[in-house]
Amino acid sequence: MESLSAVAGLRSGVDVLFLMLGAVMVFAMHAGFAFLEVGTVRKKNQVNAFVKILTDWSVSTIAYFLVGFPLAYGISFFVPAKDLLGATQGYDLVHYFFLLCFAACIPAIISGGIAERAKFWPQVFAGAIFAAISYPLFESLIWGKNAALLQGFFKQVGGAEFHDYAGSVVVHSIGGWLALPAVLFLGARSGRYLNGKSHPLPISNIPFLALGSWILAVGWFGFNVMSAGHLENISGLVAVNSLLAMVGGVLSALVAGRNDPGFVHNGALAGLIAICAGSDLMHPLAAFVTGVIASLIFVYGFHFEQEKLRIDDVLGVWPLHGVIGSWGGIAAGIFGQPLFGGMGGVSFVSQLLGTLAAIAFALANGFLVYGVLSKTVGIRLNVDEEFAGADLSIHHIGAYPEDHVR
Repeated sequence: MESLSAVAGLRSGVDVLFLMLGAVMVFAMHAGFAFLEVGTVRKKNQVNAFVKILTDWSVSTIAYFLVGFPLAYGISFFVPAKDLLGATQGYDLVHYFFLLCFAACIPAIISGGIAERAKFWPQVFAGAIFAAISYPLFESLIWGKNAALLQGFFKQVGGAEFHDYAGSVVVHSIGGWLALPAVLFLGARSGRYLNGKSHPLPISNIPFLALGSWILAVGWFGFNVMSAGHLENISGLVAVNSLLAMVGGVLSALVAGRNDPGFVHNGALAGLIAICAGSDLMHPLAAFVTGVIASLIFVYGFHFEQEKLRIDDVLGVWPLHGVIGSWGGIAAGIFGQPLFGGMGGVSFVSQLLGTLAAIAFALANGFLVYGVLSKTVGIRLNVDEEFAGADLSIHHIGAYPEDHVR
């Protein structure tokens, strides 16, 4: 009996370590979000990007601990520490840490779309609502305690449950479609569109943008591979599919974006976003194709959004996370089929329905939250504050203080 107990303890410890390492890798991705935004916005808004991402992370940590995680999985932490540790050496705690990193992606994604003209505290409040209530509600219906409700419907109609292994839809699509109402309510940055003409605003730092992309790409292997939850479920297929989807995204963006470094580095992210849902199902060559298509969606979708629809989404988070996340959910229903070398057990109809449900849920939440905020406290900086930049207007210091020393 003692040997069996020791084996069980070792197994629990290994799973806790496995998931903790994944959590740390995904936590590091938030530095990637920060540098991607800092490199894309102008110098007068760099401090704001850094502070905003870290503050959103911190608020999300509390909101998801107290409300979000219990809402999604029915596990409360309002018990003595001894009970929190339990027989599994605190697996639920580290599971919370890992899934928090997913939940906190929602305000981090939105941050890139609303950059350079959004008020600070209203967005922090919105992020708290999303991390505590909106995201966990949808999470509970796909992965959590209420999954039988919605998944049962998908299985009855489509023949299989909605499959989203690592969050193309649950995380990225939700985040991108939540961002769209915020961007629409805010309106374009001053000077972005003048006299019916588009005037793209310069970005500040391509090396920072590239650094953000690299940090995100490396951390993504924790995002996808460690979604197995337990060491015994780890899959080399997930790792290689993530790799090939990323490379497909890079090469596709290189050609379609005509060597533009912004498209190339976001192309890597496009491929990784798209592969999350079906990374455990697809053949690696299908994963590559998924990444290629995802990158094309971003390159042409970003142009369509900015130049045709005249939506000033600074980092292009709606096409990158929203539309491509949706593509990832649908792609799992296509390339997960045995016809394309996939593992099977997935339904195109269920994938389409689940993806559409996420879009409707996110848009409803986004318009509600940002609509209320815009009508009450307001969500946009005034003209003078925007002209001075969010750094000086909100944080009272610039990214390069010595530039102001005379």
